[in-house]
Amino acid sequence: MNALNQAHCEACRADAPKVTDEELAVLIREIPDWNIEVRDGHMELERVFLFKNFKQALAFTNAVGEIAEAEGHHPGLMTEWGKVTVTWWSHSIKGLHRNDFIMCARTDKVAETAEGRK
Repeated sequence: MNALNQAHCEACRADAPKVTDEELAVLIREIPDWNIEVRDGHMELERVFLFKNFKQALAFTNAVGEIAEAEGHHPGLMTEWGKVTVTWWSHSIKGLHRNDFIMCARTDKVAETAEGRK
């Protein structure tokens, strides 16, 4: 079991520290299916989830939205026919915080039981 998927987010302020290179190296191993993308000069964590149809992709999008709302930490979500792209980063610090890794792990946990996953 991944300890990150059991953790909860902490409040993240604009002056909160981004993960260090050392923390990044450790945390990224906990979420091996996620990619680091650099956009607008900051790192983001992104993963694509495939589904059999739009209805199942939308249900997964809504399930991710529920965990995001419960934690007060919200991703970028792109829902297409049979595909959901989830992107986590901390807007307030314009980069990655431990919260983002927690939410990636929690997203993976939701995906484990999502109907129609390919």
